[in-house]
Amino acid sequence: LFLSTFTLAVSAGAVLLLPFSIISNEILLSFPQNYYIQWLNGSLIHGLWNLASLFSNLCLFVLMPFAFFFLESEGFAGLKKGIRARILETLVMLILLALLILGIVWVASALIDNDAASMESLYDLWEFYLPYLYSCISLMGCLLLLLCTPVGLSRMFTVMGQLLVKPTILEDLDEQMYIITLEEEAIQRKLNGVSSTVEYQTVELECELEKVKSKKTNLERRKKASAWERNLVYPAVMILLLIETSFSVLLVALNILYLLVDETAMPKGSGGPGIGNASLSTFGFVGAALEIILIFYLMVSSVVGFYSLRFFENFTPRKDDTTMTKIIGNCVSILVLSSALPVMSRTLGITRFDLLGDFGRFNWLGNFYIVLSYNLLFAIMTTLCLVRKFTSAVREELLKALGLDKLHLSNNPRDSETKPSANGHQKTL
Repeated sequence: LFLSTFTLAVSAGAVLLLPFSIISNEILLSFPQNYYIQWLNGSLIHGLWNLASLFSNLCLFVLMPFAFFFLESEGFAGLKKGIRARILETLVMLILLALLILGIVWVASALIDNDAASMESLYDLWEFYLPYLYSCISLMGCLLLLLCTPVGLSRMFTVMGQLLVKPTILEDLDEQMYIITLEEEAIQRKLNGVSSTVEYQTVELECELEKVKSKKTNLERRKKASAWERNLVYPAVMILLLIETSFSVLLVALNILYLLVDETAMPKGSGGPGIGNASLSTFGFVGAALEIILIFYLMVSSVVGFYSLRFFENFTPRKDDTTMTKIIGNCVSILVLSSALPVMSRTLGITRFDLLGDFGRFNWLGNFYIVLSYNLLFAIMTTLCLVRKFTSAVREELLKALGLDKLHLSNNPRDSETKPSANGHQKTL
């Protein structure tokens, strides 16, 4: 649990480091001779990026595998059972795993590139192979972000709709409250009348009662909400999400044009002016603030999209119902996403900040075709997800008007869900 907590702290540090660097650059530009900010310099920020990279490597390749093997270990046969025996078995497993990976790399290097220089470079683990391995992990993280972020950007509208109180248009909350109260009382009477020997009926009724209570709680919350919260906050948040999403797609489209006409737009195109020498944004401090907001928005969207994918849907942690193995897997996933976020932000042109430390040593950042394809795929996938999100309701209404709703042409069953109102009519957007 301690190692998982430390890994999450490293993930948070990797996410916050890029906004901190952007803010530091703008502060140094605004107050170049201020005595109280002399400690804020390029050396400090460069060292922080190196530390973030170092701890990310440590958590990803040492601490999290140690936590998993320690969780599964029982101690070698013949030794006294306890913490020491489990730690010993875990260390042996890690050493054997490291030797196995090194052996596979040695054999692969001998088969693919059999020369003296290649064999000697195998001994240079710290300066060559660990950054190269982390580069591969970062590429996988960027590909995962490419899959999760467009889904999360469209899913954010649904999530915020569940968290906020929607406007009550053509709805009678008092009547719905009365109906749901009658349903709750009816289920409670059935539950009291069922014999305790019929266990399956009792379980079904209890589950149904919990659902009714949850609906009643939501209705009470909507009823207590003020008119400002219903009619102003919800539309304002939806418009803000739409503006941020559209602005991110626009920045990616502009970055594609820059890549086609300017070589310095590549993530490895130039070394950059350095910290405190020039503004990273065209619009100065306001542009830097917008970049920071977009970076946080992309991170939240990527996490939402990650847990919205079908493959990772059962991976979502639940209160009092999450195994330690699943917690370790979630920590590793968040670490990979957070470590790849600065690279993705620089690759998509969200920020012009050149990556420092080991984050900027990734070989694939200098490949024009990989970077261009990444930008194109992100723009296309985000646009398609948003179009599908905002046209699904219209599509369902057209299918109903044409009488084709019974053919189940919708790919998403949740899009076609309709909830009957108190007067028996179905209401959809």
